[in-house]
Amino acid sequence: MSLLSLPVATLGTPRIGPRRELKLALESYWAGKSSEQQLLEDAAGLRAANWARQKSIGVTVIPSNDFSLYDQVLDTSVMVGAIPEIYAPKAESVSLKTYFAMARGSQCDDQDASCGHGPRGFGAPAQEMTKWFDTNYHYMVPEFHKGQTFRLCSRKPIEEYEEAKALGFQTRPVLIGPVTFLKLGKSPDPAFQPLSLLDELIPAYIEVLQELAKRGANWVQFDEPCLVLDLDERARQSLRHAYDRLAKEGPAIKILVASYFGDLGDNLDTALRLPVAGLHLDLVRAPQLLDQIIAGRRSDLVMSLGVVDGRNVWRSNLSSLCQRLEPAIAKLGKDRVQIAPSCSLLHVPVDVELETGLASDVKSWLAFAVQKMRELAVLGRALAGDRNVAPALADSECAATVRRTSPKIRDANVAVRMKAIDQTKRRRASPFARRAEIQSNRFGLPAFPTTTIGSFPQTTEVRNARAAHARGAMSDEQYDRFLKEETARAVRWQEDIGLDVLVHGEFERNDMVQYFGEQLAGFAFTRNGWVQSYGSRCVRPPILFGDVVRSKPITVDWWRYAQSLTRKPMKAMLTGPVTILNWSFVRDDIPRSEVCRQIGLAIRDEVRDLENAGATMIQIDEAALREGLPLRRSDWTAYLDWAVDCFRICSSGVADQTQIHTHMCYSQFNDIIGAIAAMDADVISIETSRSKMELLDAFRNYEYPNQIGPGVYDIHSPRVPEAGEMKELMALARARLHDSQLWVNPDCGLKTRKWEEVRPALANMVAAARQLRAAFDPRGR
Repeated sequence: MSLLSLPVATLGTPRIGPRRELKLALESYWAGKSSEQQLLEDAAGLRAANWARQKSIGVTVIPSNDFSLYDQVLDTSVMVGAIPEIYAPKAESVSLKTYFAMARGSQCDDQDASCGHGPRGFGAPAQEMTKWFDTNYHYMVPEFHKGQTFRLCSRKPIEEYEEAKALGFQTRPVLIGPVTFLKLGKSPDPAFQPLSLLDELIPAYIEVLQELAKRGANWVQFDEPCLVLDLDERARQSLRHAYDRLAKEGPAIKILVASYFGDLGDNLDTALRLPVAGLHLDLVRAPQLLDQIIAGRRSDLVMSLGVVDGRNVWRSNLSSLCQRLEPAIAKLGKDRVQIAPSCSLLHVPVDVELETGLASDVKSWLAFAVQKMRELAVLGRALAGDRNVAPALADSECAATVRRTSPKIRDANVAVRMKAIDQTKRRRASPFARRAEIQSNRFGLPAFPTTTIGSFPQTTEVRNARAAHARGAMSDEQYDRFLKEETARAVRWQEDIGLDVLVHGEFERNDMVQYFGEQLAGFAFTRNGWVQSYGSRCVRPPILFGDVVRSKPITVDWWRYAQSLTRKPMKAMLTGPVTILNWSFVRDDIPRSEVCRQIGLAIRDEVRDLENAGATMIQIDEAALREGLPLRRSDWTAYLDWAVDCFRICSSGVADQTQIHTHMCYSQFNDIIGAIAAMDADVISIETSRSKMELLDAFRNYEYPNQIGPGVYDIHSPRVPEAGEMKELMALARARLHDSQLWVNPDCGLKTRKWEEVRPALANMVAAARQLRAAFDPRGR
């Protein structure tokens, strides 16, 4: 790297490894196939490779403590001792067993009364998990209570700084900021304000800073993405108070506060006045901040400019960025500027060069984490005046021009269909009350009907067969026969245990979004474009680069085959347009709302073909509807209007007797219940087990009329709940809603679970429903 460069930072990098090495190490350890020592050695190897990769590319501000075995917020809970007693008694340190119990739950052996995780045979459920701001990453929700104390229970940030230093890397440790950490948490007492614990929490952070300073750290990065939220004056005062204390009581170490995912808005003045040495801004989501900080910043403040998109995969136009940034940097001063991605690169795949199957033109438009670091290195040199990077700038501009003018981007027929969308395509023929009567007569289901969300375990045999088919080792006929056998077994088993509404198991599907995208024009797919969703769960988001077109039915044949195996209703399973949008890397050259309506039209065609084939129940999953909400409430209405519109476009073309289901994940519903009602699905299933049915309060308060399936067991944990536990959860649901509204189902799909967990859990669920029916009052509650 040339010595002529601005400082280049990354904020954080993917931790899963180029080929999901972390996933493999974790799952080997959880399965008892490898030791704790082996897991820790594998993790250390990934960290060392990350640091070396960044240095070789030209990153000059390298992070440490951005690595996690499961989740960075969980790491923070453990660091400060915010560990609920159900997981472990108070101790000076936290074992890996306790750490993973918080993340995944624990299943105690009936003979083991000393596990420390609740009654024998019960175990402890995992901590609640929800979305990290408006990303597709999940974090473990911290739990707080009145009178809580904190202490340094994990030295992970210190140990990983020392680890990097011993390898020759001077790093900037990353910590979740204290205010964001408290705001992300929850309390069993709804009246309790976690921010009231700030003064108890700060000493633990000061101790970490002192230990880092002793070991030679000169900068620490405090992530405070809460700065892009709607904050009240108390929260702003908490930010000022926290950093005042850190400045006065902490060591002489420089702090950079990192905000990302949006505009600071009315929090900008608070951020600029914090007594810290540096401030990071997301100039991809909020480009207007650049002029605002020039006008209002302190002259001694180092500005980290997030100018390369850390959340999407498109290549930057570096020439355009240089033209935009040069005058701003001249005003800020080159000695007061760092160049960075908009946020941590955790949210993008590792390296596009691992992709050998992408079309060459599409591949040339992409930048994954490694390429984004290279872009930053070029930018740093270009903005410092290094003319040797001129060819790289020209190549970047050429790629942007080729993408903009490519015939792959637009389809004239899609434009015609978009213009033809009118109100008749947005509403069902009759209101829900009339539809419910017709559907009740058609299906004749018992009270508390049982079903699942859609997928069944993707076993090693299923994955191996898919891989063999993909490489040509299994013929189309052999693969088709294998899938039909798996489907038939699943259908027979569902009938045997007594489920009321069946699913076919989705064994033919690799992913709920990828499966559809692979059969729609406008999508590209990777082989190694993995990103972390949570823990060892990794996904490969499709890359949506052009107009969306469905040329033929996608699911009809598999639904028809499954329905032929049973007389019970067989739900047809689709992924909704908003979820396909939010779980893809989406083109950035047209509005997201336009892309989503294109997908809605494609799914509408599929719904029509399913109904024509005889499907009587069609589930259109919108697992990701809420996670697409803008972080500022002032922007919610516009998003919800077009998101609901897209769902109605795809779901409203069916007859009254056809029952439309939908499913949503990780949702707090109070603030969007009106939009959920406007979707007008006949049945909605939601995740509620971890919240102990608290999420149903929104439906009760709104007097939601349609039917609801509240999840009665947590599918993200390997533990198997007993029928009595599920019955207790349903009792909480019955206290909130009418019996006639309630279905019984798991929290989510069962793809990631094992059959030995699924079989007893679903059998217990059916038993719980039968016990409920025995006391059913058809008059109401």
